[in-house]
Parts: sequence; structure tokens; C-alpha cells
Amino acid sequence: MVPLSILLGAGLTVLTSVALGRVILRRLKLELYRGEEDALAFITGAAVLSGVIFALCALGIAQKASFLTIFALVLGAAWFTGAHRNIRPAFPALPKRWAGLFWAGFVVFTVLYFLSAMAPEFSPDGTAYHLSFVARYAREGGFVRIPWNIYAQLSQGIELLYLMAFTFGRHSAAALVHYAFLLALTLAMVSYGRRMGHPLAGLAGALLVYASPVVGMDGTTAYIDVAVAAVLFAVFYAVEIWDGQRSMGLLAVIGLLAGFAYAAKYTAVLAVPYAVGFVLWKTRRVRPALLVAACSVVLIAPWVVKDILWAANPVAPMFNKLFPNPWVHVSFEEGWSAYLRRYYLPNRWTIPFEVTLRGEALCGFLGPAFLLVPLGLFALRVRAGRRALAAGALFALPYVLNIGTRFLIPAAPYFAFALGLALSETPLLLATLMVGHCLLSWPSVATRYTAEHPWILGRIPLKQALRIESQDSWLGRKHPEYAVPKMLEEKMAPGSRVLTFSGVAESYTTRDVWVSFQSAQGEVASDIFYMAFLGDFQPRCSERLSFPPAGVRKVRIVQTAKPVEALQWNVGEVRLYAGGKELKRGSGWRLTASPNPWDIQMAFDNSPVTRWRSWRRFEPGMFIEVDFGAVQQVDAVALEGPYDCVAHNERIEAMTGDGAWRTLTDQRTIEPKKPRAFMGRAAMRELKLRGFDYLFIRKGEFGWAEVDENPEAWGLKEAGVANGGKLYLLQAGVPEVENQ
Repeated sequence: MVPLSILLGAGLTVLTSVALGRVILRRLKLELYRGEEDALAFITGAAVLSGVIFALCALGIAQKASFLTIFALVLGAAWFTGAHRNIRPAFPALPKRWAGLFWAGFVVFTVLYFLSAMAPEFSPDGTAYHLSFVARYAREGGFVRIPWNIYAQLSQGIELLYLMAFTFGRHSAAALVHYAFLLALTLAMVSYGRRMGHPLAGLAGALLVYASPVVGMDGTTAYIDVAVAAVLFAVFYAVEIWDGQRSMGLLAVIGLLAGFAYAAKYTAVLAVPYAVGFVLWKTRRVRPALLVAACSVVLIAPWVVKDILWAANPVAPMFNKLFPNPWVHVSFEEGWSAYLRRYYLPNRWTIPFEVTLRGEALCGFLGPAFLLVPLGLFALRVRAGRRALAAGALFALPYVLNIGTRFLIPAAPYFAFALGLALSETPLLLATLMVGHCLLSWPSVATRYTAEHPWILGRIPLKQALRIESQDSWLGRKHPEYAVPKMLEEKMAPGSRVLTFSGVAESYTTRDVWVSFQSAQGEVASDIFYMAFLGDFQPRCSERLSFPPAGVRKVRIVQTAKPVEALQWNVGEVRLYAGGKELKRGSGWRLTASPNPWDIQMAFDNSPVTRWRSWRRFEPGMFIEVDFGAVQQVDAVALEGPYDCVAHNERIEAMTGDGAWRTLTDQRTIEPKKPRAFMGRAAMRELKLRGFDYLFIRKGEFGWAEVDENPEAWGLKEAGVANGGKLYLLQAGVPEVENQ
């Protein structure tokens, strides 16, 4: 991708947003200064543009022609209404020395940031899912279902802006759009300080945020955290302006911005109660608050409806216990949430040092200057400080859900401003803080005191940004994982599906990559793979519950045992008997279970490599049910499962011909079963039946040694090698069960 295309894609998106925002703000006839209008216009316009692109995606017309049409219409409207003219008054001039100090730091970091954003995208999440969805929408012209990746169920308001840029300039154009949000946030912070009568605090706070290593890293890649921070700050700023002007039109803008915060990221929904609560507090009237809430719904509702229609969960992929669905397992949500609250830290007392100095365990660092944030409490003496600290405390609340450093970015502007405000009466100390922060945040300096592998930008990538060095060459050195999607693109047939056990930079391939832990069916597929060689996953015991012969319409196996830590209910096979003979499964049988009714067929398929799992901790009341469709004689039920069957305890309930339920037995006998040992071919056949064509496994991953030792025994054929991993083709016609 040539630099001109990159700049074109980013420029079209940013200019459209600015022009659209100016048209809206000018119509409201607000009293704004020049700098703050520019910042608020971009973010307001981006909010509306994101909503428009959502509509284009829903209609399947999110293509170059549509984006160019929107660009032309918006710029035409801006020209016709005069919104392109700079008619706003400028702020009073800043003290020259302070302005010079700020601009010196700003310009130096801008060179690094702009060229880093222009360079080929290599961020893990940016290439793995943020832009992988964008790339797919660009190919398809709009939304498509992506059931194999839970992240596709999240709101993607910022990613839709990336889509417009990506369509013309690919990955780097999207990163530049994110960088535009960083510029807007910086300008807004400076302007806010000047509007509130605290220009030095605005300058200092803006520079503390702008030069922060984690902000620079995040804001120059296709992540979204800096954009979320900019949107939240725009809500905060617009609310402060409204408090002075009390414009009803501005309330509508505040509502749209708050709704856009949710569209950008679920946790940013706190902008809605913040804005609504502030308006209620100030007016003591419901109508203005309802206007804010109603306008926020305009940008929230589309994402909620999309999730209901495609994921059966309005807040997918979360709260799956409350909204059961076949796309995300409760156990995954619980396990992933627990990890995000702790990462691999031995204790949480190390968090302050990790997020300010170390930069490795929590993926990035704010810089040593943020250790002084407690001094910001002295800003409580003035109203601007109190409001900034209150907003910062509110927007920092989601951090407890994910303690990664970048999840502090949305709260950082308020604490940085408060710190600048607290030190503004000691100019020498404030200037020292600004200079010291810039010096200590420069990559070559920062790596001298951080952990061994901090998440931080490197040298200024001039040759890479200008594509003097090709994308393939640089990413091959900088991001070795880049070789994987390139290999998948070359070796896999179009439209084929690969199962892998860790993330791939999917935005660089058009193939369908199913990462095992990113969807319910991915977890099921990996479970089948592990069943092939792990004896403890295979049926090791048989529970038999016998009772006097009875004619029944339905049989229900009810779990009665108390929960045991995180143990799930596992059933490899359910067998029903009458007169000592197993009942043949009939086409009229109707199977269900609670929870996870979607996979219950796996407990009735006679396959040695599949099992039904509750995918949540077992508890009393869970059940498996068979509806025969007619009265059927039954006298025993057998459950085959792994060793953990000893922790279970079931009873058999049945519905008789008259429709009444009664308990048949809760007495069982347990017999050991010999595992089948290796069942690689059976597992691969099962995966083939589920639509998988390839398996990609990296050296060191669980199962690597078993596959690499003898892939032919699995029915696999090596198809490619990249970055220490191997791609295998699942060959057709492998037998269902190996010889024992």
C-alpha cells in the first residue's frame, strides 16, 4: 500500500468527520472558541459518521462509491452552510514560554507518532481482530456473521470509522484515524484548560497524556482505547460547556456523544449516566435528561439489536448466564474475566509500578510522572479540579474488570489535568514535570528502566512509513507472526476453515481462522482434538441407574450433586435400556438439556471423540432429557464419562403416559471403562464433518508433540510451515474409529 493511498483513506475519514461535526455545531449556534470547535467537531462528526456507516453495512453497500458519496455530500454541505470558514474567536494567547515548552514536546512526539501510525500495522489485537472484522466487512460490503470470534459481537463504532479508511488505505490508514483521535484529545485538553481559566493545567495535562508511552503505542495502532478516551472527554467537555450555556441543542449532541461512547466500547457506557445525571443535578428537570438519554439510544440501539438478532444476547459476548446462547460458553466468560482481573501478577500491590514503570506484565506503562497522580487531590480546592477528579474516578471504574495498563487511558486525561492544576501554582515544578515526563517517555530512554519487554514504540520508522522498506520485509522482522497469515493465504484454499489454538493476525488473510477459545464451537472443536490422545478426557467410567420397567414418554437425567470448584458436568454417551438391550436411537427422539441444549446430540452420537459438557460449573437441577415422542419401555440408563463422574450424582425422572412426572431412581453403580487410547483419525473425521479443512498448531502448544510425531496416523498431511508452526490438511475419508 503506497503512502498516498494511506493518506487518502485516513484523510477522507477525518475530513468527513470534521466537516460533518462543524455543520452540526454551527447549526446549534454555540459560543465556542476555535480550538475547541475543531476538537469537538471531529469527535461529534465521527459519532454521526459511524452511525451512517453502520446503516451502510446493514444494507450491504459499505463500499468505496458510498464513502466517496458521503464525503462529497458532507463537504458540499459544509461549503454551502459556511461551516468551512474559521469564524470562531481564538482563545487568549498563552504565555510564550509555556506554549514553547508544550510545542517542543508535542512536535518531537508527533514525528514519532505520525510515522509509526503510517508504518505497517503490527499490533496484536489490531491485526488479530479489530481490523480482521474491518477487512471482512470491506470484502463483503457490510456486516456478515462471524460466529467463530466472540469479539465480533462487541460494539464496533470506532472500527466502522476504520472501515472507511481501510477501504482506501488498508491497515495504516485505520491506524492514522486512531491517531487523529489522539490529536483531538490533546487539543481538547488544552482547550478545556483555557476555557476553565487554567491554561497551564491544560497544557501540562495534555502533554502528560500525549507523551505517555502506552498512549503513544495504543494511539498509533488500530486499537480503540485512545479513541474511547477522546469520546469520553468530549462528553465531559460538552457537558461543561452546556453548564454555562444551557443549550437544548447541545444536549442532543451530548446524548449522541454518550451513545457513541457505548458504540466505541461497552464499558464507556458510563458516559450515559454521567451526562444524564449531571443534567438532572443541574436542572432538577426530567425533560432535558430524557433528551440526552433518547439521543444516546440512537447510537446504542443498533448494536443492541444486532447482538439480539445474531447472538441472542443484547450485550454479547458477556452475561451469557443471563442470556444463554450457542456462541459463548459461560465457563469461558468466567475464566477469561478472572484472568483479566489478575493477569499473571503475584499480587495487586505491584500494579502501580507495573502501570507506571515496568510496562511488561500489564502490557504498557503510563510513565513515571503518573506516580505523582495522588498530588492531584490538591486540585479539589477548585471546581474544575473537583469535576475532573470525579469524572476520572467514574471512568476508571471499569479498570477493575481488566487491569491492563491501556484500560487506564480513558481515565488518564482527568488525573493528568488535576495533577497539572495542583502544581500550577509552582511553575518551576510543573515545567520540570513536563520536561522530565517527555524525556523519560522517549522510547530509547524508557527502555533503560522498564522491564525487559515493555509494550512501547521503537525507533522512528521513516523508511517503513514511506514504504522504502516493503511491508513484507519489515513485518517479517518486526512481527514474525505476520508469516502465519501469509502462509495461510498461500496454502489454504479460498473459503476453507482452519482450527488453531492461539491468535493469528487474521486481518492479513481472507481465510476463516477459528481460534479455539474465541467461540463456543471453537472450544468444542479443541475438545474433540484433545479427546484423541488424552485418556482423562475419554470415557473412563460408566454410571448405571436401573429401575423397574416403566412405560414413559420422557426420561430426564437430573443432576443432584453439590458443585465442586470449577468442575463441569461431562457426559460422553447416554445409553438407555429395556430388557437388557440398548434402545436404538429413533428419528422421533427429541433431545434437550439445561444448560447447553445445543450440543446434547454429542451425548447420543456413538462417537468416542465427542462429549456433551455443561460448560459451566455443574449444580443441582441441571438435566438431560429424552422425549421419545411415544410411550417407550425403559428400565435402565447409563452415562459414560471421564473420571470426574465420581463427583456427580444423578436421579432419573420420567413422564408417564398420563403426563405426570415421577422419580424412578437415584441409586447408581459405577464401573470403570478402559480408554480407547489414541483416536486421532476419529477426531480428525469429526472435525472434518464440522467443516474444518485444516489444523494449524505451533511448536510447544498442547498436542504439538503428538501431531508432529506422526501426522499420518491422524489422517493429516503437512501443507505449510510458518514461524515455528505447521499447517496440516485434514484428509478426506479417514475411518470413523481406529483399530484397537
